[in-house]
Amino acid sequence: MTGWRRLRRWLVRGAVGFFTLSIVLVVVYGFLPPPMTPLMVIRLVEGEGLRKDWAAYEDISPQVFKAVIAAEDARFCQHIGFDFAALHDAWRKNQKGRRIYGGSTISMQTAKNLFLWPGRDYVRKAFEAYFTGLMELFWDKRRIVEVYVNIVELGHGIYGVEAASQTYFKKSAKDLTAREAALLAAVLPNPRSWSASRPSGFVARRAGTIMARMRELPASDDDHCPVGRFED
Repeated sequence: MTGWRRLRRWLVRGAVGFFTLSIVLVVVYGFLPPPMTPLMVIRLVEGEGLRKDWAAYEDISPQVFKAVIAAEDARFCQHIGFDFAALHDAWRKNQKGRRIYGGSTISMQTAKNLFLWPGRDYVRKAFEAYFTGLMELFWDKRRIVEVYVNIVELGHGIYGVEAASQTYFKKSAKDLTAREAALLAAVLPNPRSWSASRPSGFVARRAGTIMARMRELPASDDDHCPVGRFED
């Protein structure tokens, strides 16, 4: 067997193994809490602690889901993982200035946080799109946002809304008010520099903007899309 044929055989086996493992993981995580994420491992290696407490969908205040959707992805219930209008708008803005706009949906951020390494390279983006498609195929919107709020980084060594709620507000995520949920959502773009419990003027204003958006988001009649009523 030539070296090329041997290499091709191993490439085929590797591709089949990757696709099989990725599908199995997505299916399993549709029912079971993910134990760790790549970012958690990276931060541990860097010397940070690890505080995470999985909270089931029913044990999280509905205002949390409404806040992250209002802050991160207002069309979450309408798109199929990719908001092409937001991606086009981000691309257009990136042509005009030095600030980088992402245009990522909650589905894309969940895929990135759960399966991939930090970064903006095209290889990672391709894997992100692949895992986003898998999650949208096998999960409903409720599961996507449930996983998202449970694994997202919300401070140094703090992951998930339950750990963040206990750390910053000394209460369960189930008891968070709309204002507290908005403060947590407000720090998502920069959780290692911004504080939900001691918000700067900028973070406080951002939380106020998120609350205004929460009021404007229509409540969904679809049980699989968690946009409940706003409760001040």
